[in-house]
Amino acid sequence: MTRGGFFVTGTDTGIGKTWCAAALLTALRRRGHSALGMKPVASGCLEGPDGLRSEDALLLMRHGTAPAPPYERVNPYALAEPIAPHLAARREGVEIRLATILAAANGLRECADFVVVEGVGGWRVPLNVRETVADLAHALALPVILVVGLRLGCLNHALLSAEAIRRDGLRLAGWIANRMEARTACAEENIASLRERLAAPLLGVMPHLGAFDADRLAERIDLAPLLNEGTRARPTRS
Repeated sequence: MTRGGFFVTGTDTGIGKTWCAAALLTALRRRGHSALGMKPVASGCLEGPDGLRSEDALLLMRHGTAPAPPYERVNPYALAEPIAPHLAARREGVEIRLATILAAANGLRECADFVVVEGVGGWRVPLNVRETVADLAHALALPVILVVGLRLGCLNHALLSAEAIRRDGLRLAGWIANRMEARTACAEENIASLRERLAAPLLGVMPHLGAFDADRLAERIDLAPLLNEGTRARPTRS
């Protein structure tokens, strides 16, 4: 029986959600918890011998608890074109259904203490003609972790995303600052501004890396606020 899970969303697409989700999985495993990742919807998937596969979903599978679950349970909707998921699905004659995703998520929940679900794009990205990523997070009923890509405009994007998450009835469990470039103007000042304005704990500041390194990133994650521990470590800064 699962102890819980988290829904990882971001201030935009391409701001490091997958790396942060994989780091979270690694950090949970280091603490002795079983943890599985899920990427319910992925566009831009590549054709392989076993069909369409998402690089993001495969990364999450590699850093979750072994043995890995069936791919289709981790990524129920693998779409080929690297465009908005509802458009990619429409072109392939597919309708993204929350019921299908929930069934796959429940299968994962039976196998791990924690399930880390990574959204697609940002909070309001459409999944079909009616529902968005926000509806998916609400249906899963998981606390939300917001990945903030440190770049120009991140303050507005982060504050608007946090406001939307709360208005949609979800709990913002924490946020992660991700250094997307080796040098970012006013990075520390932006982090300080968000700490003052986001009513949720900073879980870590991810360094800029040329290649994914699960161990280095996991070291930057403070699990204490997520696991309701009394002592909270200060996130390591790069």
